[in-house]
Amino acid sequence: MAEACQIIRKQDLPPPGGYKPIPFKRIPAKSYFSGYAIFAGYIGITAGAMYLYHLNYKQIKKNEIEMRSAKMAIYPMLLAERDREYLKQLRRNRDAEAELMRDVPGWEVGTYYGERVYKRLPPDALVEPIFHEYYAHSDPHEWYKRAYIKLRS
Repeated sequence: MAEACQIIRKQDLPPPGGYKPIPFKRIPAKSYFSGYAIFAGYIGITAGAMYLYHLNYKQIKKNEIEMRSAKMAIYPMLLAERDREYLKQLRRNRDAEAELMRDVPGWEVGTYYGERVYKRLPPDALVEPIFHEYYAHSDPHEWYKRAYIKLRS
């Protein structure tokens, strides 16, 4: 049994003829392009990019002109719609006031107990209400959104 447990070790030695020499000299990188070719490539790519940029710039300017023309064409209609909705809201406010104060004796809509608030104006003149009066009968959330419109982003 002692013979079975015996391990024969063989010492590591260099291969016959020795190891190859260790390369320690600098090996320069393989050059694919010369300096002139690199500069020529840079100039060519830059010229191509400038041409594509010019084409893209012309297209962007054309789109901006078209959008500006469309906005100028639709602007009068948007103003008319805004004014129309403004007058409709004033009518709704007057109707809400008439409904609210119908049981108060002597109350005329648009006056303060029958007395005109703005005395120097003709009776059919449009008096624009202040901000709070305009939104008096609307949802408080809508009033808040309009009052603090600059704070929203």
